[in-house]
Amino acid sequence: MADLTADPGWRRLLAAARRSLERTGGALDGTISLSMPDDAERLVVIGITGTHRPPGVGRVTVWLAELDAHLRAVYDLGLADAVGPFRDRPGERAREATARDDVISLAGTSRHAGTPWFTRWLAGLPLTRIVRAGVPFPSVIAVLDALPAALEPLPAFAERVLGDTKALAGGSARGLVLRALAAWHGLPAPIGAEQERALWELAGVIPDDLASQVLVLNLPASGGPLGDWLTSAAADHVPFRATLHQLRLYTLHLDAPAVFVCENPAILRAAAGRPGSPLLCTEGVPSAAVHALLAAAPAATIRWRNDFDWTGVRLTGSALTRYPGAVPWRMSAADYAGAAGSGVALSGASAPTPWDPGLAELMSRTGRAVMEERLLDTLLNDLTHTTRPSR
Repeated sequence: MADLTADPGWRRLLAAARRSLERTGGALDGTISLSMPDDAERLVVIGITGTHRPPGVGRVTVWLAELDAHLRAVYDLGLADAVGPFRDRPGERAREATARDDVISLAGTSRHAGTPWFTRWLAGLPLTRIVRAGVPFPSVIAVLDALPAALEPLPAFAERVLGDTKALAGGSARGLVLRALAAWHGLPAPIGAEQERALWELAGVIPDDLASQVLVLNLPASGGPLGDWLTSAAADHVPFRATLHQLRLYTLHLDAPAVFVCENPAILRAAAGRPGSPLLCTEGVPSAAVHALLAAAPAATIRWRNDFDWTGVRLTGSALTRYPGAVPWRMSAADYAGAAGSGVALSGASAPTPWDPGLAELMSRTGRAVMEERLLDTLLNDLTHTTRPSR
């Protein structure tokens, strides 16, 4: 079979024909043109059309059907064979549209379908990119439908749901699941392994029970070596990290009538080295280790706070819902107003503050975030005095 694509007289002509066939899905009812054809190209076109084109002509045009007929008569091959394999772009678009519809249809079968977070997540999906990348979307839906889990190791969860312990170790399906979990909990899309771990743990899946940790101060406990370690650290007012692995290994009991919870390690660090109420630091999204430790103090009053930003108030709201005995700690509109003279701009979607509706209203009007560190002196005073702190 002749390879005309290497012939200088045919090369540009067949390249133009290829572009046309790709654009139309192989239709032969159009024309192609060459601007400023050289002599070799001009002679080829004359041979195809039987019409003379003088030297120096600015543009020549050929009907695709005429070109196809000429190739068949002279070279015994059609235009599609002459240009070689080409993409059927209209066909690709049609198949992609069908595949996008299939993704949306499958999403509609999820047990989460119709919930606000799922609707937002689905609306934000890059469906064309998902289809072109061949993302296993049925696996994504299967994982979401199996959540939340009951503190299940990630490999065991992946094996149970997808039949492969490594199915969620990486890849596009994992990324979509994590973005869905972020939408579920009203959090930003995760950046980095630590934020991803926190999202898995919010869904009851444990990627690593050694990486899941809780930072504490002045929290004596009883129960095995871990209880001894916590008690020793509390006696010296030294911060201590406990892992989820340790918390599962030993049965702890906390005698403290109240436990304070902050978000940022700077607060705990400032409180270190001095007597004070038990303090637990979430370091952002609470880990499974945080919840496991608090479960060891079912009778304690949990005084919870976060930064005054939309993520922070969502986390506080979640904690107050999760722990019936929990109360907000310095998370009132008055506390915010006293510190909101400056600060970074609030970002993201607003969130309600049912424990103090005026807080969300004031934050929306002010438009400023207030990090915990700005309340440091007040928080330290609460920790080191026995009087009931402001709610």
